[in-house]
Amino acid sequence: MKKVKNQINTISFFNIGSLDAYIRMANSFSILTSEKEKLLAKKLFFYGDIESAKLLILSNLRFVIHVAKNYSGYGLPQADLIQEGNIGLMKAIRRFNPDVNVRLVSFAVHWIKSEIHEYVLKNWRIVKVATTKAQRKLFFNLRKSKKRLGWFNRNEIEIVARELGVSKQEVKEMEARMSAQDITFDITSKDSCTDYSVNNLRSSFYLEDKKSNFAVKVEKENWASHATTKLSNALLVLDERSQQIIKRRWLDHNDSKITLQAIAQDYGISAERVRQLEKNAMKKLKIAIEA
Repeated sequence: MKKVKNQINTISFFNIGSLDAYIRMANSFSILTSEKEKLLAKKLFFYGDIESAKLLILSNLRFVIHVAKNYSGYGLPQADLIQEGNIGLMKAIRRFNPDVNVRLVSFAVHWIKSEIHEYVLKNWRIVKVATTKAQRKLFFNLRKSKKRLGWFNRNEIEIVARELGVSKQEVKEMEARMSAQDITFDITSKDSCTDYSVNNLRSSFYLEDKKSNFAVKVEKENWASHATTKLSNALLVLDERSQQIIKRRWLDHNDSKITLQAIAQDYGISAERVRQLEKNAMKKLKIAIEA
């Protein structure tokens, strides 16, 4: 199917020159009869015949154009909508079973709309207005329910909610999302950094991250660095054996602290002696750190 896709790309809008020329080209391909379509579908489905796939795609390009026109109200390039629909058509043809008694166009409409829907949701706004399956359904049906410009009144909200099987609050929230506009987060290249007039203010000037405190974070990092330096210098006042005992007992990042008995076995002394050395080392460290 990748080979078919590459072949279809040779008749894209960019190669033809314009959308009108592409539409004329797509309409020039004859619509297949049911018998011819089924024969080509069998060749593709059972034998992987690439030429049959190409003919099935070309004969249905006009149908993709027809579906894509229904989404022209979203402010997105018609050429892009058609291209996405073509991808859906190719996916449908790859999955089409000719033994099922249904025309290809009836089977493909779901895949064509699915690809166009995904493209619209990704490109209509910078921030997605619909993420769940229910929100996607509401997004596309809400535009169809708009009979006039402006916001829904209370009666219209109740009617739409009842027809779509959702709550009135969901209708209100989706209408608000669809009516919102993207704004620039930072100042534009034309704005002056010294001009703080209302017209030049952007979100980055007044948004506050209440979950973080930069000053506290810097203070903690400075204190951690200071404490680490003090401890490193304090360790130098200990003899090598005492240093190793302190490091292994308190500074090494192990799942569990090493026992006195384990250290005692390594040095050939008693656990009590290790405890005494550890206690004396701690006293010296405290004095060195507080100095």
